[in-house]
Amino acid sequence: MADRTDKAEYFIIKALENGVNVIGLTRGHDTRFHHTEKLDQGEVMIAQFTEHTSAIKVRGKALIQTSHGEMTNE
Repeated sequence: MADRTDKAEYFIIKALENGVNVIGLTRGHDTRFHHTEKLDQGEVMIAQFTEHTSAIKVRGKALIQTSHGEMTNE
């Protein structure tokens, strides 16, 4: 059986300031934090949703690019 991450889309998060937090949230009955990364200005993280990750929370000013478009948060 193929891992569902084989076809998962990638997304890019670029920090526009120091101290941007990227937080992965779990799938399942109870949503929980399972991974965090801290990015400094100019750093880029390339990620994808997996069988364990259902959502990503971004704290701090960042550029987020997906196949659905591009956005910045404030």
